Amino acid sequence: MANQFQLFKRRRFSAMFFTQFLGAFNDNIFKQALILVLTYTAASQLGMEVSILNNLAAMLFILPYFLFSALAGQIADKFEKSKLTRLIKLLEISIMIIAAVGFVFEWYALLFVALFLMGTQSTFFGPIKYAYLPQAMKDDELVGANGLFQMGTSLAILLGMIIAGVLTQITQPLFWISVTVLFVAAIGYFAARFIPTMPAMQPDLKINWNIFTTSMATVRYLYSLPFLFFVILGNSWFWFYGATFLTQTPEFSKVILHGDESVVIFLFTLFSVGVSIGSLLCKSLTKNQVSLRLLPFGIAGLSIFAIDLYFSLSGLNIDVNTEALFGIGDLWGMSGSWRVFADLFFLGFSGGLYIVPLYASMQAYAPKSHRARIVGANNIFNAIFMVSSAIFSIVVLNALGLTLPQLFLVTGILNLVFGIFLYLKLNKHIKQAVIQTHDDERNRQD
Repeated sequence: MANQFQLFKRRRFSAMFFTQFLGAFNDNIFKQALILVLTYTAASQLGMEVSILNNLAAMLFILPYFLFSALAGQIADKFEKSKLTRLIKLLEISIMIIAAVGFVFEWYALLFVALFLMGTQSTFFGPIKYAYLPQAMKDDELVGANGLFQMGTSLAILLGMIIAGVLTQITQPLFWISVTVLFVAAIGYFAARFIPTMPAMQPDLKINWNIFTTSMATVRYLYSLPFLFFVILGNSWFWFYGATFLTQTPEFSKVILHGDESVVIFLFTLFSVGVSIGSLLCKSLTKNQVSLRLLPFGIAGLSIFAIDLYFSLSGLNIDVNTEALFGIGDLWGMSGSWRVFADLFFLGFSGGLYIVPLYASMQAYAPKSHRARIVGANNIFNAIFMVSSAIFSIVVLNALGLTLPQLFLVTGILNLVFGIFLYLKLNKHIKQAVIQTHDDERNRQD
């Protein structure tokens, strides 16, 4: 474990880590603050349903992943990554200025524009950061680096949501939200200035600016690489799985646990900390090697604890007829609640064991000249699976009339079926796949 954290001493890792961390942190401050503003202020002012506004916000953030991921992959393969990153972080500052104006003057249309632009900015940054790691890391550093990245992302999302919640509760919340997102964006740009130069992988690439044809071409290219195709399918399934659980967490916290806002944050914390610990352990458990040996344990855990969550929630005996909502302390003393908490923690832990080997494999096996485009294809599939998760939840809960615990049960069973299918496919195609040679040591600047 100690060697894993030694990477923070290396500029080639730490600069990109903190740039990524601050970006994810700022994304979630802005998104969560906007959702809270829409829920508690804008809906009544605009005379619209909260669910419509929140779904519109989610769609606007995800839409750029559909539209621009393939183009973003081309640009990341063609140009040097440190300059691109700094340009994108400057763009983030500009977007946060727009958002600040929207918050201060309560111009909700402008806030939606800023949200779409933030999704676009994240879309263009994704291929850079994930194609950067295999270029900057040594063979025995890649798994550890991905584990730290996954840990950082999980904590950044959690902390962003918490900070957003705090900011909305203080005096002059819109002003302080604006100041915070601008400050974090500026710090993110400062961190990006320390990212060392990484040579472009395909500087002679002719970019196809048609976002539709280039998206299809990227997906076709990915399909021609069966092992990578199923790796990315596995990555995207985790987004589907995670979105299904995390989207429903506030509702089952309130409806089933009868918990207040602190309970929601606590449940998110359990899941995020679980992902972080599972991610960090991947390095030690795989002995620094890019390997899928942990994948079956991740698949099994995601199913076992989802199914157990159904039984633990179904077995709770909580009086939901009381006016006052329960806090953490209240729930902790109730029979069976600890089992719910344990299930959520181990769901996250299993997710870490599942996702890190897949991300490391995607990076290690992707052709150097197409790394960023492979990541772009991954983002397209991620967006598709996230939207599919929302549709799946609506069908299960509304069309079929099942309960939230039953949704978790169905998802756990589906994960087992998909996981077995995925593992068999990966084992079949890995025999023809080859780990790509890492770049020359001269390209790595500590």
